[in-house]
This record gives sequence, C-alpha cells and structure tokens, in this order.
Amino acid sequence: MSTSGQVQSRFQTSIDLARRQAYRVAPVAGQKRPPTEPTEPTEQVADIPPLGPVVKQAIFPHQNVNPDTISESAPLQSARDLLTAPVHRFTASKIYPGAGAVPSPDDHPKAVAATAPPSSQNPLLSLSNPKYGLPPALTANFAALGVRNIYPWQASCLLARGLLSGERHLVYTAPTGGGKSLVADVLLLKRIIENPGRKALLVLPYVALVQEKLKWMRRIVQDVERNIPDDEDDDKFPRRRWKKLHKNIRVTGFFGGSRTTATWADTDIAVCTIEKANSLINSAIEECSIGDLGVVVLDELHMLDDEHRGYLLELMVTKLLLLQQDVQIVGMSATLSNTEMLAQWMNAKFYISTYRPIPIDEYLVYENGIYPAATSRQLFQTASKLTAAASLHDTIPPHRIIEPSTFKQLSNSATNAMVALAVETAAAGFGSLVFCGSRNACQIHAATIGEAMPPAEPEELNKRLDLLAELRSLACGLDPALETTIIKGTGVHNAGMTTEERELIAQAYDQGVIKVLVATCSLAAGVNLPARRVIINGARMGRELVGPAMLRQMCGRAGRKGKDEAGETYLICVKADMQAVCDLLDADMPAIESCLAPEKRGLKRALLEAVATGLVSGCEAIKEYVRCTLLYRTLDKKLAYTIMRSALQELVDEELLIFRDDESYEATPLGQAVVASAFSPEDGLFVHEELKRALQAFVMDGDMHIFYMFTPLQAAMNTPIDWQIFRDQLDRLDESGLRALQFVGVQPGFVNTMVQSGASLKETNPTQIKQARIYRRAYTAFQLRDLSNEIPLSTIAQRYKIPRGTVQTLAQQCHGFAAGIVKFCQRMNWGMMAAVLDHMRDRLEAGARADLLEMAQVTFVKSWTARLLRDNGFRNLRALAEAEPKDLVPVLMMVNPRKAQKSQLYPTEAERYTAKLMVKAETIISHAIKIWEREMQIEVEE
Repeated sequence: MSTSGQVQSRFQTSIDLARRQAYRVAPVAGQKRPPTEPTEPTEQVADIPPLGPVVKQAIFPHQNVNPDTISESAPLQSARDLLTAPVHRFTASKIYPGAGAVPSPDDHPKAVAATAPPSSQNPLLSLSNPKYGLPPALTANFAALGVRNIYPWQASCLLARGLLSGERHLVYTAPTGGGKSLVADVLLLKRIIENPGRKALLVLPYVALVQEKLKWMRRIVQDVERNIPDDEDDDKFPRRRWKKLHKNIRVTGFFGGSRTTATWADTDIAVCTIEKANSLINSAIEECSIGDLGVVVLDELHMLDDEHRGYLLELMVTKLLLLQQDVQIVGMSATLSNTEMLAQWMNAKFYISTYRPIPIDEYLVYENGIYPAATSRQLFQTASKLTAAASLHDTIPPHRIIEPSTFKQLSNSATNAMVALAVETAAAGFGSLVFCGSRNACQIHAATIGEAMPPAEPEELNKRLDLLAELRSLACGLDPALETTIIKGTGVHNAGMTTEERELIAQAYDQGVIKVLVATCSLAAGVNLPARRVIINGARMGRELVGPAMLRQMCGRAGRKGKDEAGETYLICVKADMQAVCDLLDADMPAIESCLAPEKRGLKRALLEAVATGLVSGCEAIKEYVRCTLLYRTLDKKLAYTIMRSALQELVDEELLIFRDDESYEATPLGQAVVASAFSPEDGLFVHEELKRALQAFVMDGDMHIFYMFTPLQAAMNTPIDWQIFRDQLDRLDESGLRALQFVGVQPGFVNTMVQSGASLKETNPTQIKQARIYRRAYTAFQLRDLSNEIPLSTIAQRYKIPRGTVQTLAQQCHGFAAGIVKFCQRMNWGMMAAVLDHMRDRLEAGARADLLEMAQVTFVKSWTARLLRDNGFRNLRALAEAEPKDLVPVLMMVNPRKAQKSQLYPTEAERYTAKLMVKAETIISHAIKIWEREMQIEVEE
C-alpha cells in the first residue's frame, strides 16, 4: 500500500469507527473485541441510506443473548447495520387544525414568554444591588451561569423582613421553572459568607438531584471567599480563637454510593439526601457541634408526607425547632397547598408565587382530537363533556385533529397521538418529553417513535454515533435497546438504567442530540430536564393513577426560561380512564400531613432519636419536643400526648429505652446502636436478632454469611425472587456457603417447593413476613457476592434477569447499610464482629477481591482500574507509589479504550487526552505515596 493509502486507512473519522467496528461485552468490563478487517473510509457522510429499524428482538433487553455463550463466528450488529437494515418504516400521522381552532398564523398556538422588567427599570432585580449584600465574585458567577436579573417575586421574597439577615425561617412555593431554587441559594450563600465557621445543609430527596445541585453549587462558589476577620478582630469573632476558618467555601456531597471521605468538619455546604442529612444532624447534636449549623434548605418540602421518608424531614425540623439555635430553615416546593399552616408550624414567613416565566398551554388528547384548556378546571369540564357525548367532534369541536393511521403499529389512537405529537416537535427542531407508566412501556414507545422520526442531518448523525460510542465504552457496555433508538433520535430514561447511562442520555437530550426522551413518571421529580412539549401517555404510574402533585410536576417540565420560548403539555387519555382523569384534573393539591401518625409509625423513631442523642430525657422535655412536631399541630392535643405515651411504652417493651425512677428516659445500648446506625426501630430489632444469632456460630470459612448480613433490608424487599435462579445459585454454593444460608434460615427443600409450585411468598402474619425477608435477603446476597467478585454489572443483571440500574443501586445502597451494620456492632461492643465486617465492607466499596483492596483506596482507582494496574506490573501499593506518571498513562488508556482510540483521530485531541491522563496519573501516584507513608508510619509506631 502507498504512503498516502496508509495515512488514509489510519486517519479514520469517529463515524467510520462507530459504523465499522462492533464490540462484544466481555466477561471483564471494558475489554473490547478487536476490530474486524479494516475497509476504506467513507468520504461522503451525506450519502447514508435512509434510517431503518432493526429486528424486533433487539428492542427488548430481556431477550439479550448471554455474551459468554456467543461463538466467535456469531454475527455482530454494528451501527452501520442499524443504518442500512432493509426493514420497512412507518410515517407519523399529520395533525390538522380542527373546527375549534383559534385563528393563528401558525399551525398551532405558541405560548408567549413572560418577561421581567430589566434591572435598569427596577434596580432591585439585580443581584449586585447593595440590599442583597452579595460579594462581586458571587454575582459574577451567577451571571456566568445565566442569572443576571431576578424576577420581581424573588426580589419581594428575599427582601421580606428578617430573611437576608437570617433571623426568620421561610416556607414558600412557586411553579416548576419559576425560579424558586435561586431564592434559597441566595439565602444560603449569604448566611455562609457572612458567618465564618457556620455550615449549611442543602437537602434534596434524590441522589440525581443531589449530584446535579452539587455541580451547580461548586460552580457558584468558585473563587468566592468568606468574610473572615483579620487577626486583630479576634475579640469580635470568638469562634476564630478555637477553630481554624477557611476562606474558600468547601462544598461536599453526602449520598448513598458516594466515595467521599469528607466529614462534617471538612465541609461548609453539605448537599445531601434526606437520610444523610438526618444522620449529620444527629451526629452534630450528639457531639455538641450543632451550633456550627447556620442554615438548612429543604427542597421538595412536599416530601414531608411521603410514607417512606417524610418522617425524616419532620424529625429534622422538629429537632432544630426544639433546640432554638441560630439556624435559619428554608423550605420550598412547587406543590404545596397548605403553605400557611406549614409556616405556622415552623414559625416562618411564607410566600406564594404563581409566576411562571414560560406559560404552559395545556391540552387533552382523546380519540385523535386535541382539546385546549387554559386551566385545570376547564380541562376537567372538557373531559366531563367528552365522557357523556355521543358524537365527540360534533359536541365539542377539537382544536386540532390527528389523522388516523393506516399502519398497524399505530392503530391504537393513543399510540398514534403520542407518535404524531413527538415527531411534529422533533421536525420543528425542538425536544419533547414523553411520560409512560412503566420501564417496559418506555422501551416499546421509544422504539415506535424512532421508526417514525425524520432522517437525521449528517452533523446530527455524527453526534448520535459519538453518543453510541460513549455508551459502548462504559463498563456495562451498550444496551441493545438504546442502540436501536438513539441512532433515530429517541432515548429512554428510567431507573432500570445505570447512572452513567442516564447522565449521558440526559446530556444528549439537553444538547439536542436526542429529540425525544421517553421516561417513567418518576423522572418528573428526579431530574431537571425541560422540554418544548410534554406528552403524558396515560396518567398512570404502573397500575395506579398518578396524584395531582406528580401530574403538576410532569406538566411543569414543559418550557424553561433560557431554553424555550413556549411550553405545551398533552395528556393522552383512553376511554377507560376518562372518569378517573376527570377526578384527577379537578382534584386540589392534597394538604401535607404528618408522617408521625400511629399508622405510619414515625413517632417511635422520632422519640428514640431524641432520647438517644441527648436532646430530651424527662417527661416534660419530651412533651415539649412533641409540641414542636407537625403531628401536634394537626391533631387534637390530648390525642397527640396519648400517642406519645403509647410509643414510649413500645420502645421500653422492645428494650430500646429504659424508664428511670426519676421519671426520665434513657436509651439502652441497643437503642443507641439503632440510632447510630440510622436504622428504624423495626429494622434495628431485626438486624439485632440476626447479628445475635451470627455471634453464636458465625460461618468464617467463607464469605456468604457476611454478604447476607450486608444485604440492605429495603433493597431486598424490592427484589422479586426468581425461584429457578435461586435454586441454581444454591446448587452452585460450596459447603461453607450452603451452611451459612441454612444457618440464617434458608431451606433448600422450601426453595425446591417454590420452584415446582410456582407460588409466591406469603406475608400475612409476622412469622411469614420474617421468613420472606430472610429469603429475599439471601437471594439479593448472591448479587452482592458477584459484585464483590468483580463480575461485570451487565453479566449480573443478565444472570438474575433484572435491570442493570437495579444492580448498580444495590451496590450503592449496600455501602451505607454496611457502614450502619459496623457502627451497630461497635455500639454494642461487639468488637471482633465489627472488625470482620469492616474488612468485608472495604471489598464491597471497592467492588473487588481482597488482593485489590490496598490499591482500591487510591483516588481514581476503582476495581477495574486496579485489576488493570495489577495485571500490568503494578501489583501493590508500593509499586504504584514508586511508579512514574508516564508509565501509568498507557494503563489508564486501557480503562476506556474507545475514548483513547477516538482521541487518536485528531492530534490536538490526542495531546489533550494524554495530558489529562498524565494529571490523573500524577494524582494517583501522589495519593498512593500518602497512603504508603501513612501505613509505614503505623508499622514504625507499632
């Protein structure tokens, strides 16, 4: 071959690589199959054949073939195959103006964005105004992120008496997209900057929201310094005498699965989940450092009445109200109906805003007709008439009409409407969100919409192929369902996907690479992804109808200031749901209720935590504590005290508390252990019983007993058991593993019976509930074992027939649960048990076998990276500490071979990528040296 030919074959574009190279997910995550015989690169991307769907089997992930069973000669499907597959497509139906259409020059009406007066007309709308007292560096950061002016309602709220000074609490509500987060951000940051040594808690309900807010907050505080006094001003700031203050603002995330080693003392702003926030407050009270807390922001305050986690929010607020510390509490939500009552409970100011910068046009879609409604009341009236009408179009002329489809796949009017609305938005160059009731429906609908999407422009197609390459390079490999949809401009987003997949998909949607994102209803509360058009395909989540709050959150995703100039929502309704939808649309937002009520069993935990942390002990102090609860404000006072006495007696009967002669309560060691571990009383008692039994005969000649003990209770309860798989895993256990499971209560004979009968576990009495919990934990423990043995996440998901995201969530949850178990043993003075469990906890966090634990402590070194380092000569921590950065770079390139290969296509990109890896290598070596020196120092001292 000539020199020019060699250069040409070597210099291929990323599209050529993505099209021509097919990769198989190997048993070890990240390992790729070598590319097939190279061919000449395509010179004109514009000549790509029309997009076409692939075989039906590729749409459903449960039909994947185990990669371990594929022969080397098995054909592999590449991105090029997806583009050229000779399968017939169908076309989305057209949408025409109806008899009820409002005259408009456009095909459909567009909402007009509301505009706030410029700061030149109203100086108070500029964050630089001296009244807000924000430093120039902070306002510059806000401006760099697009926040130059604020809305009038935000200014009015912030300037209310006592808020900027931190003297008053605040409860407020504003529509989604109305700018409510900015108010809390300003109050929090002002409090932290002006009060050196004070800390802030920013509490959000979901890990995804915590991660998103963590990035935002770190960008906002970059180069912003706190007002730390000079040395001569020590008399004015006594806190400085005994505590070192930092000028820079340290922002730390606390959430399940986080690998951060930071503590309460190492942070100024803690962005955390509800559970982590409650634990931080408990620790601060117990360690008498609660005085360091300056402000607490509670986002999504409507979570107060969530039956699973709401009581933790109420606990946090109740403790802070009782302590009467100089702590400002700020609560906000888009879906509060009794804001004034919550403000009275918290002794706070309240503010209600209905302002939305991008108004939303709402529509009801029924039997190919689109009916407008400006308000929920009008929408209800429209739906009611549709239910009773004999001739719908004659009685209520629709605003627009969707043409019935001749394609079999679109014969259902709801599906036809969903596809037509989504494709119309994409063809106009905008994005749409489609909400479905289940994960399976997401995959099916994304594939259906994809078949009708318009052909992509070459540049757009390039970006989609790059996205596929990024997804393929992940440790879990590329999900076939994503491969068939992304190339056509549609994506899926649900809890069954891994965090990395969801982040890449969300980013691609935000950048316009993906035009249609099909998601489960829970996305509305969990991720901030605005859309020009929101399409709700049935108002159900699973089998249940969504609530008014969830419906409002879904609709609130339509239109976002800075992203769109208009917002539309379309609720597609089927005939069977018409009455239910009518009731839903006419329903008021439910009032927030206390989760400490007897049926929700939250008061027991509230009282146990208060006594165990030393917050209260005497009867009068406990009564005062109860008076600070939302429960006391919403119930008859005598009834509240009766419930309190009943809960205290239960805690005494369960040996979590003891009642002393001086009529005070004290936590027993068991009660202290339950609180320190962040368990509920019920879960704590179950764990105590399991650990007590383990102390009698712990199976030490294997790992299965420990994996069982570390299986999170909540994760196990949500895991359906496939009894055939359970039996197969039991059969493969060695004698030690089988003995361990039999010891905890698993009987192989019972498993065989369940396989043969096909029955489900009965849970009608306490004995059956306990038995079901044991079997579910044992089944989930198999997955934990596989994770710790470096089996790829995708292989585990396939083995147990569960989504990959579920496996990843288990891995994240087990870290916190394992830490709780170790703390439990320590508080119970079971030192030997704690030491054994603590060693295995390191394996769980590293996701690796014991030989990699030493290296897995190092920053940037996860299990797969550690295995590659070990296999390439860096066999221990000392070898890593003595390495040269340039020697680590080739190994780090092997961690993500697709990205490394892509960077080699462009010289400047290759230089940047190599430089980035060099910095990472230097960080790895530096951290390895620190750990090595620390270990050597310990050995010398011993």
